Amino acid sequence: MRKFLRPVVLLVVPLLALTAACGSGSAKESPAAASAQGGVEDGAFPVTIKNKWGDAVIKEAPKRVVVVGLIEQDALLALGVAPVGTTEWFGDKPGALFPWAKEKLGDAPLPTVLSDKDGIQFEKVAGLAPDLIIGLYSSITAADYKKLEAIAPTVAQPADGSADYSVTWQTATKTVGQAVGKPKAAAELVAGIEKQFAETRAAHPEFQGKTGLMASPWEGYFLYGRQDPRSKVLADLGFTLPPEMDKIVGDKFGANLSAERIAVVDQQVLVWFPPKDGTAKLKADPLLKNLKARAEGREIFIEENYDDEFYGATSFVSVLSLPTVLKHLVPKLTAALDGNPTTTA
Repeated sequence: MRKFLRPVVLLVVPLLALTAACGSGSAKESPAAASAQGGVEDGAFPVTIKNKWGDAVIKEAPKRVVVVGLIEQDALLALGVAPVGTTEWFGDKPGALFPWAKEKLGDAPLPTVLSDKDGIQFEKVAGLAPDLIIGLYSSITAADYKKLEAIAPTVAQPADGSADYSVTWQTATKTVGQAVGKPKAAAELVAGIEKQFAETRAAHPEFQGKTGLMASPWEGYFLYGRQDPRSKVLADLGFTLPPEMDKIVGDKFGANLSAERIAVVDQQVLVWFPPKDGTAKLKADPLLKNLKARAEGREIFIEENYDDEFYGATSFVSVLSLPTVLKHLVPKLTAALDGNPTTTA
């Protein structure tokens, strides 16, 4: 279930031969890395970016960017910067790039893929000789940050008190823009997507004020809280996230729901993320059969399928994936709210 649920604590692996790796110079600069220099805006450097664990001081345009967060490669590529390293957590795509991001790579080589299964791979990060490390959508600890900063300036989670793995796509995009010297370009990207959301809300007044929830049948039932990017998509479309959910999730990105509290999921729109071939089982769940959302056809099922761009985009929320999310999700929401229980959402 790693594709939906991020670990609360990352295991720290030994940092061996870090100094040697940093100074080895074994990683050659690629044309993709050099492209980070292009289009740097006047006055963009030096820049200091505050984060959860300190200040990232970036003196000049980075040439080799390594992503230890889970989604920031999309913002980099949207700004014309190809990372030399990305982190795999979802989908097993080459370079950890989904189609909407890979098309932005152009002729640049695929990034080296790191794994987050056992925590940050510090030695592999160092071996890529980065001059910037980005981990906004992550659970970097203070100890992790100290090790990463010894390799290169590191932009960790925002210093706004938000939960790990909950940075908004807007903040992620704008912060990446600052880090690579393209803050105005990043702001324009954000404004473009926000305009799409505004146009969608205007075209679908039926969404306004309706209650919505995203959930998964993981270890029972798992609710995605209002800090989770998936839930934020619903809120940005005009839906209201139920306050009773907050009592369960708290300030985390999500939490499990006990069977006796299953009524919490009975909202005006209920979006499920079943595992592969798990939709039928979920529909047969006796605890869910009496939901009004079920009886009135207001459930949406987005089943695990790595070849389905919609499935990938709803969990990999970024400035590049959101047009795909809107393209597929809006018609399903419209069908769920059309008052006809026979309509397939």
